[in-house]
Amino acid sequence: MKTPPRGSKRVDQESDLPKVTTPVALRAAREKKHCSKARAVRVRPEYPLTRISPEMKLMPPEFFQIDALDLAPRLLGKFLRRDDVVLRITEVEAYRPNDSACHGRSGVTPRTAPIFGPGGHAYVYLCYGLHMMLNIVADKDGVGAAVLIRSCSPVTGLETIQERRGQKIDKPLLLNGPGKVGQALGLSTQWSHHPLYSPGGLEVLDGGEDVEKVLVGPRVGIDYALPEHVNALWRFAIANTPWISAPKNTLKPLTSTHSS
Repeated sequence: MKTPPRGSKRVDQESDLPKVTTPVALRAAREKKHCSKARAVRVRPEYPLTRISPEMKLMPPEFFQIDALDLAPRLLGKFLRRDDVVLRITEVEAYRPNDSACHGRSGVTPRTAPIFGPGGHAYVYLCYGLHMMLNIVADKDGVGAAVLIRSCSPVTGLETIQERRGQKIDKPLLLNGPGKVGQALGLSTQWSHHPLYSPGGLEVLDGGEDVEKVLVGPRVGIDYALPEHVNALWRFAIANTPWISAPKNTLKPLTSTHSS
């Protein structure tokens, strides 16, 4: 039997392919081989889209012990870490004392006691008997204010997030809502009172970069509150990111004249 020459057509075609190693690149190379020249191949960026710096530090207690309305936008871009999961905070809502939408409006109860603690602690409550909602307590001890974490983007631990959420996706639907954030972090009401500035457990870390463009709008799902609180622009989100919850059309660029 005659041995095929080394320069056979099949071998030449294989050698013409680019040297690729990642799964996304291999898939793109195969698609490009079979598509027409006029059609461009769109390659989705590989996860993670945001990378965590090894130099990031825990936020100190005094960072949290300010008015919730001031703390809320400052939390944008910060990181939440529990075990192998790290999330970047992309959307929040502020809840203040004398706010008819705040859980502290009726005073201290067994459920709301955590919100009256010192700033920097977690307040996790069960919503509709289904969703664990993570709040970061703001201001001084006894004030009764907090910031709700509405949405995040994934940084590390995607497989753990997907397992906890029961969804094998890496799109905003995975984390665009407060109940989804609580589920992704594996939280329960037992996490209330936990200090977020202490090593271990659930932590808030410095994002390393300030968020330059912020969106602002009214809070979501508080129709029971007084009109001035329903209309208050106390919802904040990072601009130019898809990792935020609905409704998006009520969010506008933040200006120095927003409601306070």
